[in-house]
Amino acid sequence: MKVAVVGAAGRMGQSVCEAIEGAKDLELVARLDSEDEISAQTLGGAEVVVEFTVPSATDANVHAILDAGAHAVVGTTGWTDERLAKVEEHAKRVGQNVLIAPNYALSAVLAMAFAEKAATMFESVEVIELHHPDKVDAPSGTATTTARRIGEARAEAGLSSPDATETDPKGTRGGVIEGVNVHAVRLRGLYAHEEILFGNLGEQLTIRQDSFGRDSFMPGILLAVRKVGSRGGLTYGLEPLLDI
Repeated sequence: MKVAVVGAAGRMGQSVCEAIEGAKDLELVARLDSEDEISAQTLGGAEVVVEFTVPSATDANVHAILDAGAHAVVGTTGWTDERLAKVEEHAKRVGQNVLIAPNYALSAVLAMAFAEKAATMFESVEVIELHHPDKVDAPSGTATTTARRIGEARAEAGLSSPDATETDPKGTRGGVIEGVNVHAVRLRGLYAHEEILFGNLGEQLTIRQDSFGRDSFMPGILLAVRKVGSRGGLTYGLEPLLDI
């Protein structure tokens, strides 16, 4: 399978290129940087294009990849429902597929799935995401997706976390996503981590996921590259590929 990478000059893009070159069933045919034009010619006949850039550029990149006649595997986060809907419509119209995931680490995918399962079994829940201080967005896409999945399950069950806080002028209780408080930590020495805390009287469940480097995302990215062609239109998250 012929594969191209958009954002190949970035740290993540370089790691993706190395992973593709190390896979016997994949061939890296093009490396594009952020300022390079995306077209059928510049993609070198790629069947699948991996896109890891920045939120301000990813929409245009994905639509250009689809227009160039290739499937897209997208690791850039920050997507909204409206933007996803436009990608889905475009993908169906041109007969190509797009897979967008908030996190390609298999441990993170499992953590989100486990958290959704536990969402209605506990009175309280909070999400803490911890990253290096060079990360440009907060909260992380993974934490946002985790909170949304937990919050939707709890809302359907009519649950909300107790909180007697009346004053918090500094916003120390964190941001609230779908009724779930989310806290973002930026600390030198960290890479990418998430804790989902559930509490009942007398018990606590902590689901913790840690990525210590970019290599943690490669198995998920390679899985997406191999499977995106068999998907229909837009797929969000790796869960459908893992049967969870």
